[in-house]
Amino acid sequence: MVVRLERRAAMHDKRHHLRTLTCSKSVKRKNVTMDDLLCIYKLKLKLEAVKRELSNLIAIKRELQLPKKGVEVEKGEKGFLVRVICEKGGDKLVSILEVFEEMGLTVSHARVSCNLYLSMEAIVVAEEERALHVKSIAHAITKAIERQ
Repeated sequence: MVVRLERRAAMHDKRHHLRTLTCSKSVKRKNVTMDDLLCIYKLKLKLEAVKRELSNLIAIKRELQLPKKGVEVEKGEKGFLVRVICEKGGDKLVSILEVFEEMGLTVSHARVSCNLYLSMEAIVVAEEERALHVKSIAHAITKAIERQ
């Protein structure tokens, strides 16, 4: 009989702790359990909302870290400095090199990276003494990228 009373007191203490944790005002065991389940469900929904918000913030951060996409061409001492940043995929690098060949430009030095996006920095020199403009080179490269 003493064991039964001790068990009952222990259960009463546990229910009391559950009621205080979940702010339940009911005394019955069944109602306390239902309140606990409801509290757990609400916490689960809050956790999912926080996870969604975190994934959105991570996506925004990733977009901010990506450099501006586009083509920059500058005239240098020995030729033209060409910087290209665009989405990777397709044969964009091949198209850009074909444009250089069509315009009579030789690549003297180049650096290409293709981790999150295609990034290329190259120094190109005209093979012949032709009047090439920065805008015409940039326009031709942009067209080659858009074709892909």
